[in-house]
Amino acid sequence: MSKLISLLGLQWGDEGKGKVVDLLSKDIHAAVRYQGGHNAGHTLIVDGKKIVFHLLPSSICHKNIKCFLGRGVVISLDALFSEINDAYKFIGDIEARLIVSKAACLIQPYHIKIDQLRERSRSGTKIGTTGRGIGPAYEDRVGRRSIRVVDLYNPKTLKVKLEEALEIYNFLIKRYDKNQQEDINELLDKNLEQAEKLKPFVGNVISEVKNLQKKNKSILFEGAQGALLDYSLGTYPFVTSSNSSLGGIAPGVGLSATKIDYSLGISKAYATRVGEGPFPTELKDEIGTYIAEKGFEVGATTGRPRRCGWLDAVLLSQSVYLNGINGICLTKIDVLDGLEKVKICVDYTSPLSKEDILETMSLDDVKPEYIELEGWDQLTEGITNFNDLNKKAAVFIQTVEELCGAPVVIISTGPRREDAIIREYPLGK
Repeated sequence: MSKLISLLGLQWGDEGKGKVVDLLSKDIHAAVRYQGGHNAGHTLIVDGKKIVFHLLPSSICHKNIKCFLGRGVVISLDALFSEINDAYKFIGDIEARLIVSKAACLIQPYHIKIDQLRERSRSGTKIGTTGRGIGPAYEDRVGRRSIRVVDLYNPKTLKVKLEEALEIYNFLIKRYDKNQQEDINELLDKNLEQAEKLKPFVGNVISEVKNLQKKNKSILFEGAQGALLDYSLGTYPFVTSSNSSLGGIAPGVGLSATKIDYSLGISKAYATRVGEGPFPTELKDEIGTYIAEKGFEVGATTGRPRRCGWLDAVLLSQSVYLNGINGICLTKIDVLDGLEKVKICVDYTSPLSKEDILETMSLDDVKPEYIELEGWDQLTEGITNFNDLNKKAAVFIQTVEELCGAPVVIISTGPRREDAIIREYPLGK
């Protein structure tokens, strides 16, 4: 029986979605990326070799899966072509398996320039963006002035739209650095050249997904980043520029979210965050260092060290509720092996009520309140049967379920595909 399944990070990203795709790949026919740009990365191991993708769905490494970049993705064609070349080296030609929506918006060089210049010049709140133009590209999308993939194939329209965009962007860029303004002719030539290169991959994602549904195929909907970085529901303003929650599927693909049969949420057994922004449970001590080192916590896109802290059940339960999560995949529980005590945040002390905190995601002045559980010495790494887990580790998992209101259906116990306990298979087999 076919199934439409969403895969969503429940924290600030980097939860290990790539491995979960790996686990589900044998029963998936297609995968759709529905939001974000090349500002998030997923690390994959293909035939023992590491490869990092930022735009391509992690499912692209599985030759039986057709992959789509939906209209909600903002695309840097330079980045996309680079990843297609990398994919060719590792897994062969993907032309027959990759379709890019004609309605997707493009990241232009002026988006990247203004993004970097803005972040450099901020005297107050630094967002910690990757400087890859994602934010400005989404601003253009909302402002109804984006260059979309379809525009590449109408040179007259493309030139007019680029001229209109440069009226705005060259004016802004000049404020920071007059030497970085864009030349319309060079930019037009580059876009037309890229259009020819992109043509074999361009298609209609809505109709393709419809046809797959009619054929009773199973489809995975992959988000980038995590639910707490959703620009509307996350820790604003320290968020990404798109709906990284389940709500991004409808506008990002062209599919009603009510069609999703199963929503699988991914969470680490602790919490991490890259870049700026509030992080109530952050550990700036030897335990935080221990978790970071043992968990190899370095950003796949930025190379920046990830900030580490205890699991925050207040925020995790909010993500579960807002996204209708049916089951949780808990990753990296093995990183907690050997700790004498393990903590989970269950409440906050704050001048604001808990309801106001979750309404506004104002986390700057909150202090976490923890429950403390016994740690475990027995290694969880490589265990594949829940009954073989140390009882204290099992208590930790059961506590997460109770606090977050959803069952933990998969437990990742190590980096390899086979290092997993599957208690309930999301695809129903």
